[in-house]
Amino acid sequence: MRGPFTFRSAILILLLGVFTYLYGLDSRFAPKNGDEYPYMHIVRMTADAGTWLPLQSEMDGIKNTKPPLVFWQGIASTGWGRDWSLLALRWPSVLYTGLTAFFLFLAVARFSGKKQTGVLAALVWLSFFATYRYGRPFLTDPPEVFWLSLPFFALLYWGRAAFNSRLLFPLLAGICFGMALLSKSFAYIVPAAFALGLFYWRWREWSIPKVLIQDFYKVILITVLALTVFAVWFVLDPFPEAVWKEFVLGENAGKFEARSSHYLLDLVRGGDSIWMLALTSLANAGLFIFVLISALIQCWRERRFISLEESLLLLLALAFFIVFSLPSQRSGRYLLPVMPALATLIALHWDRLPLWGFRVALVLQLILLAALTWVGGNLQLSNFLGQPGIWDYSLWHWGFMSISIALVLVGLFNQARCKTLALAGCFLCYCALTSSLTPLEGSLGRYQQSAIQGVAGQDVWVPCDYRAKDEEYRLLLPGAILHGYLAKDAGQIDLLSNTYPLVAVQSPIGMEPVICESCKIVGKRMEMRARHSDAEIQAILMGHIGEHLFVNEYLISTPATIALPLVGKDACR
Repeated sequence: MRGPFTFRSAILILLLGVFTYLYGLDSRFAPKNGDEYPYMHIVRMTADAGTWLPLQSEMDGIKNTKPPLVFWQGIASTGWGRDWSLLALRWPSVLYTGLTAFFLFLAVARFSGKKQTGVLAALVWLSFFATYRYGRPFLTDPPEVFWLSLPFFALLYWGRAAFNSRLLFPLLAGICFGMALLSKSFAYIVPAAFALGLFYWRWREWSIPKVLIQDFYKVILITVLALTVFAVWFVLDPFPEAVWKEFVLGENAGKFEARSSHYLLDLVRGGDSIWMLALTSLANAGLFIFVLISALIQCWRERRFISLEESLLLLLALAFFIVFSLPSQRSGRYLLPVMPALATLIALHWDRLPLWGFRVALVLQLILLAALTWVGGNLQLSNFLGQPGIWDYSLWHWGFMSISIALVLVGLFNQARCKTLALAGCFLCYCALTSSLTPLEGSLGRYQQSAIQGVAGQDVWVPCDYRAKDEEYRLLLPGAILHGYLAKDAGQIDLLSNTYPLVAVQSPIGMEPVICESCKIVGKRMEMRARHSDAEIQAILMGHIGEHLFVNEYLISTPATIALPLVGKDACR
């Protein structure tokens, strides 16, 4: 019995966790998925149209890519686009994540009989990097995870009353699953219904006749009700045939096509193999991956003595893994709904888990914090911008980094506090990552207000390296009419200034752009580069960080003229 988790530790880490999820919520550099900007585009276009349906988009093939619930959420949280900010779009995601953690706490505290275990399960789930990465941005995952988890939490909380409920629980579960389908995809009813069937089968002590007679109709009722809720999209959308073509056939049925060579070969080898699915699913735990592995090993060793609730949690994870191993496109992101269950297994075995998994987590945290400290110190002291004090951190930042490293070191060498500090260290690392980018979030990474006002209502061309990248520039240049060009051309200043009348170009740090006599620099900011050559990576490792990690971006007004609308596809589309 090593490393007990006390109420004092729970309260302190809970406060740290809440701060972590709110800190930097409006950051452009917050860990996220590339889907966020396309989703923002659909929300903005639909809000501009003034109707809830049909969904609107200027991107080919990305209009009905997801059900409308998350887009309706974005329309509501931004007041039909009037409050257009990352904070307005993202706060509902954090609310969903917080509610999921709260109901996980209630369920685990109820069946385990210990509030500490319930709090621990919620905190472990929040400490997973996948929860932090997908649980804050404007994505479909937070509502999907919440609505899918709720019925399983209810079964764990109410136990016999929920399992034996003939109508009330099936109705509520069907509505919850339907909301999940309306958030992500109707395909999720397959693993959800499969897991629910396994839950009932285990409850009936593996008796097939009993589950067929007493519970099979419940699973059918829940499935039908969930699909009925999802079908509301087809009923309300004025173009249901487009939904069928783009979403059902394109977005879902297409995932069963062979990705590289052959379906069966892809199943056992390559980046979409079942082994990669298992690895990426474990990797959802982030810094706690080896703690999760040790918990699963512990479950296997105690398999003859595990409780009913533990077996249900394992069945939930197994059901989703089996179902999502069938499509040819396999991703650990599809298993995000089972991560609360896996976090609960860690919490249930917390006192009996060996220290090696936590020490590995602490070593990974120490490496990350040391790397961020080295990079931050290099940027502040190297004077790579030509003027001292431009890239500058506050004393609070350095104090926080010092305290974080000290706490991680204490956890490494103090057995009694190893587990608790490993859990706290996950949140400290996420805060450190956000704090390390604060100079770029300020005036250094944004255009001056005079430049923003000067281009309002004008056509501006910006670099795009993925779809809907202009939505990021819309936050930087509110009021401008944005168009995209290929990001690989951002450094070709002569070409761009001869083509576009008002364009954003990029130049290496320390190198002023050479522009024509009649051209004028309207604004300037600094941006982080996304791709680097091998030589640049080696230079960064040798300490030349700022010169290669960032570029200067200039807004240039030129005498060029261009006829609108343009012929051809916008690079951001």
